[in-house]
Amino acid sequence: MRTRTRYSSGAKWESIVGYSRAVRVGDRIYVTGTTATDENSNVVGEGDAYRQTVQCILNIERALKNFDAGLENIVRTRMFVTDISRWEEFGRAHGEYFHEIMPATTMVEVSGLIDPDMLIEIEADAEL
Repeated sequence: MRTRTRYSSGAKWESIVGYSRAVRVGDRIYVTGTTATDENSNVVGEGDAYRQTVQCILNIERALKNFDAGLENIVRTRMFVTDISRWEEFGRAHGEYFHEIMPATTMVEVSGLIDPDMLIEIEADAEL
């Protein structure tokens, strides 16, 4: 059996819902749906799709660093957005961080996220 290592960001929802920000099993790291929150679970960039996407990616990067990994290890991202008509704003931020990494990615519209001020949530899978 492979060792499972968990990372917690300390977000208030982790203990309520019962999940980890990221889990490493062997050479794979799974980063849970990550939103645009700061270290106090406050939404960053209210109303700003681009800024929220950047914050999500920075939060994912912080989780990966816990496992001595980085954005370059990401092989797949999934973006859940509340307004697909703003895809260019979300996509521009994603592209700025992943233009050379080019992970497989998906963007889908959802009816809402856990906080109505959140515009995007991103999941990521990484391989070492």
